[in-house]
Amino acid sequence: QVQLVESGGGLVQAGGSLRLSCAASGRIFSIKTMGWYRQAPGKQRELVAAITSGGSTNYAASVKGRFTISRDNAKNTVYLQMNSLKPEDTAVYYCNYYAPGTWGQGTQVTVSS
Repeated sequence: QVQLVESGGGLVQAGGSLRLSCAASGRIFSIKTMGWYRQAPGKQRELVAAITSGGSTNYAASVKGRFTISRDNAKNTVYLQMNSLKPEDTAVYYCNYYAPGTWGQGTQVTVSS
């Protein structure tokens, strides 16, 4: 079965940057639309960015212009470059397919003011 492992989270100051990585297993990764999701305690999980197999991207309004999703199919990896971070970006970030399967552990991003 496909596994997705997120990494790269941490504690940063407002205005700082982080780059999240999602390492995937499975031979069908390259043809799947992938997404980054986030969830803060007590709040709904939301899709923040998605990227198709062809490289087309879409972003939630709250992160557009600040976050960039990319993928390296040769490495079975999806990235989320997060710039100009704000305290409201604090959440656990998960990667998954656009039609989500099993959720992994995610990676915690905390942005201090």
